[in-house]
Amino acid sequence: MLAMPVSLPARLWGGIDARLDRIAMGISGLCLVHCVATTILLTLISSAGALLDPAIHEVGLTFAIGFGILALGRGVMLHGYMMPAVVGAFGLGIMAGALSLPHGDFEIFWTLVGVSLVALGHDLNRRATY
Repeated sequence: MLAMPVSLPARLWGGIDARLDRIAMGISGLCLVHCVATTILLTLISSAGALLDPAIHEVGLTFAIGFGILALGRGVMLHGYMMPAVVGAFGLGIMAGALSLPHGDFEIFWTLVGVSLVALGHDLNRRATY
């Protein structure tokens, strides 16, 4: 079967889209590391929570939403599949909801679930693009 040639702008945007998804997955991974490291740190030193600025969570969520809109929204326009954007948006919603919980086991659990779903959404988006 013959493959249709891909135009230069489509190839250029495909590379940019893949990079955006990879960056977003990397940020999700950093969030995961931050959550696990903070949990371990708080377990070892109970006063370590005062050292971390709580605004980092809101700033991180803002970046995650921005990358989600950019990469997942562009993916829907490019390949037409809604599933990656839906999975990513669901994960962002869980992350936002976790911000409203008091610090503790459930807040960390729901943040990790949300981050994992966002990363899955970006991975699905990257796979659907190629």
